[in-house]
Amino acid sequence: MIALLDACAIIYQVEGVAPFQARLAALLGTLRAAHPGLGLAVSRLSWIECRTKPLRERQPHILARYDNFLNAADLAVVEITAEIVDVATALRAEHGLRTPDSIQAASAMALGAGTAFVTNDPTFARIRGLEVKLL
Repeated sequence: MIALLDACAIIYQVEGVAPFQARLAALLGTLRAAHPGLGLAVSRLSWIECRTKPLRERQPHILARYDNFLNAADLAVVEITAEIVDVATALRAEHGLRTPDSIQAASAMALGAGTAFVTNDPTFARIRGLEVKLL
């Protein structure tokens, strides 16, 4: 199984946002217990979403924490391909999602069955074919 982390989950982890960091740790612990060898993934879009604020606010120490997390050797990165854009477009049209949300969902779906999308946004639960794990 692979858990694709939404940008909010990454922010909670890297910035230590309570109580969500603890909820993320508990959820990942549960997933690891049920699926030994659980892999973690992020979409390339999350790099933009997570790194923008520390860059804008000139917080190099926080930016470095994001870079360390996002460049971890055991973290898979889902690139934004033409296929992901096609699926994202269909999701946006069908569900009225914002463009970034449709790209995140399509990125998780691109990893195939056995992928859990970890987020704090219940909007994603209505997407058929997307296994959503809410924090």
